[in-house]
Amino acid sequence: MRMTEDDRISSAAVTPEQAGRRKLRSERWFGPADLRSFGHRSRAMQMGYDAKDWEGKPVIAILNTWSDINPCHMHFRQRVEDVKHGILEAGGFPMELPAISLSENFMKPTTMLYRNMLAMEAEELLRAYPADGAVLMGGCDKPPPGLLLGAISMDIPAIYVPAGPMLRGNWHGKLLGSGADSWKYWDELRAGKITQEDWQGVEEGIARSAGTCMTMGTASTMTAIAEALGLSLPGASSIPAVDSNHIRMAKSSGRRIVKMVWEDLKPSKILTRAAFLNAIAVAMAMGCSTNAIIHVIAMARRAGIDISLDDFDRSSRIVPVIANVRPTGTTYLMEDFYYAGGLAALIKRISNFLDLSCLTVMGKTIGENTANAEVYNDDVIRPLDKPMFTGEAGGALTVLRGNIAPDGCVMKPACCDPKFHKHSGPALVFDDYPSMKKAIDDENLDVTENHVLVLRNAGPLGGPGMPEWGMLPIPKKLIKQGVRDMLRLSDARMSGTSYGACILHVAPEAYIGGPLALLKTGDIISVDVEARSVSVEISEEEMERRRKTWKAPPARYGRGYGWMAAHHIVQADKGCDFDFLQTDFGAPVSEPVIY
Repeated sequence: MRMTEDDRISSAAVTPEQAGRRKLRSERWFGPADLRSFGHRSRAMQMGYDAKDWEGKPVIAILNTWSDINPCHMHFRQRVEDVKHGILEAGGFPMELPAISLSENFMKPTTMLYRNMLAMEAEELLRAYPADGAVLMGGCDKPPPGLLLGAISMDIPAIYVPAGPMLRGNWHGKLLGSGADSWKYWDELRAGKITQEDWQGVEEGIARSAGTCMTMGTASTMTAIAEALGLSLPGASSIPAVDSNHIRMAKSSGRRIVKMVWEDLKPSKILTRAAFLNAIAVAMAMGCSTNAIIHVIAMARRAGIDISLDDFDRSSRIVPVIANVRPTGTTYLMEDFYYAGGLAALIKRISNFLDLSCLTVMGKTIGENTANAEVYNDDVIRPLDKPMFTGEAGGALTVLRGNIAPDGCVMKPACCDPKFHKHSGPALVFDDYPSMKKAIDDENLDVTENHVLVLRNAGPLGGPGMPEWGMLPIPKKLIKQGVRDMLRLSDARMSGTSYGACILHVAPEAYIGGPLALLKTGDIISVDVEARSVSVEISEEEMERRRKTWKAPPARYGRGYGWMAAHHIVQADKGCDFDFLQTDFGAPVSEPVIY
């Protein structure tokens, strides 16, 4: 990330006198001459601080999602110190608050089940403690939206620090991309095309450093969206995790949040409908993850902004995919994207699709932030007249509707064989993942390339938590015949690093009696991307007969957080937030009483 002289000046320490003195929220804890504030001050002194550390200074809460079991964040143990240095340089008082670490690789059944737990924790940490502003440290898939959801609801000045992508993978001189090459070489192993020793080599070479997936998966999608929304420093989203520029970005974010507090620059002043439409357009140009839809809709609803599936589909029709980053792209990885100019360069290139007047955490507009951005490699960030994929061909993400998905579902046309953009075939239906997994490896399975694999009861309640099961494995029988793609349909999600003709997020989900629950093996399913339709070719009368015989499956949880999630999560087309966390659920929460 390059800092201009203006950026350095704007990031410098700001005194209350320079900014126009405003009362700090933290003064409610530290300021009064009473017994309770005596307790706050004396306990701060117990930790080695004194009055000069906090008096007249913004207290900055650093929500750090580092943990020993999160490889995406393993550099955050050091990077949080860089953030603290920036805060101290600018005249703030840093306070690190650990938050739940949603490790995509290890957390089961899925991190998506716990995204809202992080959102609740972030909001309540910022409310319950003497925080004047917040630095949000998170990468991978769910920490960015989880942290941002909480910060949006709390609405104090906040800046997001992305973890950054890891270095390119390598095996036998071949570049490896997270997820995408895992699926690719797993299929080659199943087909007998590579050896177990080869597979071990891929395993050892695919993840070489700290950081998130270096493909255009959900992690890089969500950091790009955060930057496009104006919630992180310009250029921050695509810096590799182990690049020294990442250290400088962390320090700059620490310096900037102090000034944001004095400016009272809160998410509510940044997050407009235009800002969300900008983020959607940027995501489309990046060839984004399907998961973007769920997270962006949830964040917009927290901000009181009306964003729906239709906004994504509308953008997908007009904004071309210009980032040649796998898996939507064919060649490059996020490290290459950064060296080619990064997100600022992509934003500059698609500026005609954006509202450049939207405000950002810099106190400047997105247009001002990217005015001097350049593209350094036109094959990585393509010109508009030479895109990777156009809206006419379906766009980065396509929203389909029909009698299977009356509330919508999503497909990634740019990541599949075009022959599946219009396809009809018989359904092969599975009610759960174990039965699907067992059948897929049966070489006598009655299946052809024209079949449509269906996995249901894998949605927000059915999964539970809507796991990334939507990229169903190709049956072993077909793998050995050379088949590498076929149409798949599910109420689950899929990893942003995945590819193929997968139709996902079917709403309403099967577990609550959505039409997907009524499909039978052999039913003919028809998909038409251009017409934005997906349907099963049976009559409404037959559908109704099946509906009358459907029985609800047993509850997944009898107690605990899972029980709460099952009773309060909304469907995929509404963002999978908890109903009671949404802005319109009730009156705003007041500041905590201090007695």
